[in-house]
This record gives sequence, structure tokens and C-alpha cells, in this order.
Amino acid sequence: MSKLKEELYNMCIDIVQKRINEAKLAINDAQDAAEEESKSSAGDKYETAREMMQQESDRNQAQLNEANKLMVALSKISYSSTVEQADAGSVIETSNGNFFLAISAGSLVAGGKTFFAVSPASPIGAKLIGRKIGDEFSLNDRAYRVEKVS
Repeated sequence: MSKLKEELYNMCIDIVQKRINEAKLAINDAQDAAEEESKSSAGDKYETAREMMQQESDRNQAQLNEANKLMVALSKISYSSTVEQADAGSVIETSNGNFFLAISAGSLVAGGKTFFAVSPASPIGAKLIGRKIGDEFSLNDRAYRVEKVS
């Protein structure tokens, strides 16, 4: 099962790395546009355009910071150990879906199955933490029964 965990972990790393790269590119593009704008504009129009580019740059910087936090969270996850109780890095199969407890990264397909990468801090993640095979819980009027934890 550690091969599956490793595959899911690497998919999460790829997703976060893509977010980091896109944010860096957008920041660079905004800086280039600001420099170009300062060469060709004057007056109020210049100030308005500059402020808009600064806001865009700030938004992209916030996305970069968030992606870096996700990468740090992933670096703290051990995906190689086998566990009986769900924790960060666990793969949990339930009667109502399969989950990889790591970061919120959406739907991932590995080993011919669909898994939802969820954060331990998310509502479903909080319900999954500490669960063992056979445990049951409900969330949003849906019943879940833990069938596998690894």
C-alpha cells in the first residue's frame, strides 16, 4: 500500500509545485507590466494602472505564500509507514469514498481508484483523524464506514 501512498503524495507535491510556479510567473508578469507601464504613461492614468498591478501582484504573492505553506505541510507527512489509525499521510477507504489525508488538493486517481486529497483541518479530515477499520461516522447527513486504513 505504500506505493499507492507515495503516488498520491507525489501527485499532491506536483499540484502544489504547479501552484508555486504559476504564482511566481504571474508575479514576474505583473512586475514586467508595471515597468512597461511606467515607461509609457503619465499622470492619473499611470497611478491607476500602477495600483491595479500592485493589487494583482499582492494577490499572486498571497497565492504563492499559501502554496508554500502547503508544501511545508506536505514535507511533514510520513507516507511510508503503515498505520492502523488514520493520521496525516493515511489512505482511508470508506463506504462513501476514498481519502488521502494530507492537503486539500481535490480529486486524484491512483491505483484505478479515485481519492479525495483532504486536509486534516477540513470537516471530513477532522472526522477521519483517529479512525480505525470498522469505525462509523456521519457528516452532512451521509454515513461513512471505514473499510481500510493504511
